[in-house]
Amino acid sequence: MKVSPSILTCDFARLGEEASFVERSGADWLHLDVMDGVFVPNLSFGPPIIQRLRPVTPLFFDVHLMMEYPDRLLDAFADAGADSLNLHVECRSPLEPSLRHIRQRGLKSGLTLKPGTPAEAVFPYLPLVDMVLIMTVEPGFGGQKFMADMLPKVSAVRDEARRRGLSPEIQVDGGINRDNAADAARAGATCAVVGSALFGASDPAELVRYIQSC
Repeated sequence: MKVSPSILTCDFARLGEEASFVERSGADWLHLDVMDGVFVPNLSFGPPIIQRLRPVTPLFFDVHLMMEYPDRLLDAFADAGADSLNLHVECRSPLEPSLRHIRQRGLKSGLTLKPGTPAEAVFPYLPLVDMVLIMTVEPGFGGQKFMADMLPKVSAVRDEARRRGLSPEIQVDGGINRDNAADAARAGATCAVVGSALFGASDPAELVRYIQSC
C-alpha cells in the first residue's frame, strides 16, 4: 500500500517541519484534510496553507475536501498546488462536472464515502475517478478508532472496479495503524491515510515500511 500521512494530527505551528518529517519517513503522499465547518463540525485550512506548503516538499498532495460545496474552490486548490482533489459523494456540489473539471485541470480526481454511505453510491462515478476513499471513521476529527466493519465496503468497490476493468486507488482513512493495515490491504485498499500512529511512532520510517509492505 501507499502511505499518505495526514497532517491533521501534526503541530500546525510547524507545518513546514512536519511536512519534511513526513518526507523523511519514506511516505508516498501527504494527505491534506480540508474542513469547512459545515460539511463536518470542524475547521482546518484552505488553499493559502497548501500554497505555502507546496515549495517545502515534492510529495504528492492528496487533498481531501470535506466541504459542502467544494466545486466553488476547485480552481483555487488546483492553483495552490494540489495533485489530487477528493470530494465527498455526499456533498452538495454537482459531482460529474466537478470530477471532469478536476481532470481537465490535470489533477487526479477522487470520491469519498462516509461510513454510513453504501459502496454503491460511488459506482456510477467510477469511470471519472482515479481514487475512491473509504472513511473508516466519521470524518472531521483525528485520533478516532478504526471501524473494521467498513472493510466489506472496500472489497465491494474493488470488485466493482475490477468488473468494469478499472483500477482506481482505493484509500482507507481513519485509525489506520500496525494492527489493521494488513486487513485493509487484504480487503482491497491500495493506499492508507495514517495520522496519530505515524506522528506518535517511535520509529516512523519503520512503520511506513511495514504498511507499504502490506
